[in-house]
Amino acid sequence: MSNDDLFEYLLRLGDDRLVLGHRLSEWCGHGPILEEDIALANIALDLIGQATLYLHFAGEVEGKGRNEDALAYFREEVEFRNLKMVELPIGDFAFTIVRQLLFDAFSFLQMQELQKSANSELAGIASKGYKEVRYHLRHSSEWLQRLGDGTEESHDRAQKAVDDLWRYTREMFAADEVEERLHAAGIAPDLRMLEPQWRTMVADVMQRSTLSIPSDVPPLEQDERGRHTEYLGHMLSEMQIVARSHPGAEW
Repeated sequence: MSNDDLFEYLLRLGDDRLVLGHRLSEWCGHGPILEEDIALANIALDLIGQATLYLHFAGEVEGKGRNEDALAYFREEVEFRNLKMVELPIGDFAFTIVRQLLFDAFSFLQMQELQKSANSELAGIASKGYKEVRYHLRHSSEWLQRLGDGTEESHDRAQKAVDDLWRYTREMFAADEVEERLHAAGIAPDLRMLEPQWRTMVADVMQRSTLSIPSDVPPLEQDERGRHTEYLGHMLSEMQIVARSHPGAEW
């Protein structure tokens, strides 16, 4: 296991949360009710806060003088390592809630295991994030039940979101050599162990929401980290424009 592996893994952890946090922030001022507008903004802040810690650690591991701001705002699209699911546009409220549930369940299990990491700094960051993601998971689970078991329209929108998003979930558990080496070193969890737990957790929420998990879903063309949809570049141009317009500025 090399520092390159740990750097890559920290980028994955940080980028997932940075990109999803930015997507959630797009709901600010547009939530269905004021309370939910505030809740989504707070979850977005939690995710960006978690991303800050992972990317700060990544910069230290890399040892090239890049801090979390440099990694967030001065990398190109091809250098990001986030899941494709988190970069998709926010869609309607049902789409946002379904995506959150799918990611929150994954993040909950991931943070639960990372607290046992042989890397004490990584374990500490995961411990802090775990406290937040427990709330995120409860929030998305409760909202999905309201939508799925609500009106005919809310049910249909939630089911469509499940159908559209399900094929993206395979990427979460597509372990490569980096993940395998870090697991062998006791630093990262075994994704193959997490997948059945995730499926059980998600299936339970889907059942209580009167929603169906699709079968025979075609896989994505490319599951590797670092391959992106056309949406990420547009999102990054918006997210990075201030930092790139005023490099080195301090607020």
